[in-house]
Amino acid sequence: MKSRPSFPVRLSVKEVAAGRPVHAVKPQPASRADELKAHQTLGLPGPIGLGLDSSAVRAKMVAKLAAQGVQDELVLKAMGLVQRHCFVESALVGQAYEDTSLPIGFAQTISKPNVVARIIELLRQGVQGKLGRILEIGTGSGYQAAVLSHVATEVYSIERLRALHEKAKKNLLPFRLPNVHLIFGDGMLGFVKGAPYAGIISAAGGAEVPEAWLDQLAEGGRLVAPTVTSAGHQALVVIHKTGQGFDRQVLEPVHFVPLKSGIA
Repeated sequence: MKSRPSFPVRLSVKEVAAGRPVHAVKPQPASRADELKAHQTLGLPGPIGLGLDSSAVRAKMVAKLAAQGVQDELVLKAMGLVQRHCFVESALVGQAYEDTSLPIGFAQTISKPNVVARIIELLRQGVQGKLGRILEIGTGSGYQAAVLSHVATEVYSIERLRALHEKAKKNLLPFRLPNVHLIFGDGMLGFVKGAPYAGIISAAGGAEVPEAWLDQLAEGGRLVAPTVTSAGHQALVVIHKTGQGFDRQVLEPVHFVPLKSGIA
């Protein structure tokens, strides 16, 4: 059996218009009952911690995500377990649990919670229990990798910007997540040593999905990535690999940073 890479590792269709938009369910204010239910989703007897470390803060965010239409209980629980404020700039921690994207430096952003939850829910569609091995393209701050660690058995996350890769390592270190492997390398090449993957998720959008990703996706696996449409706009695309080929769903418009090759 091939050994898994150590932490970290350096690396020198059928079109179907389907799916629901992110805001297909009109967001409703989270009630106290919603927050209590969200707390139960986290498996906590009551609010613990203080300030931004309080589980009540995260439970409130989870309640909002549920009101916005996120239904996967495992995803909601994962979103409630990860302390998002640990992955944003110190000057912006007060906005950490708002449903907004925030800059993380190097012309990159941390996606808003609703988008993270939506994409992971799409990745898990039709799956009972945890996913298997996952490949994440674009580690960014490390937040999404931390969330994925709670819904998948193993997470390989690759980042092309060395400074951001190092930052994600620092952010994730206190969480001690043994199933998360951070890789510095060209995300467009994927990571063949960990393939095949039950799911592939991208935090950057290009003109098309790289062939390397499709090759590294396991049969029955799903790939979720923003892709530039013929109209020149980004849309969320879900690709399901079957024994007969690839089924592709084009979903709602999105706005992610552009997918680039190489390392920097």
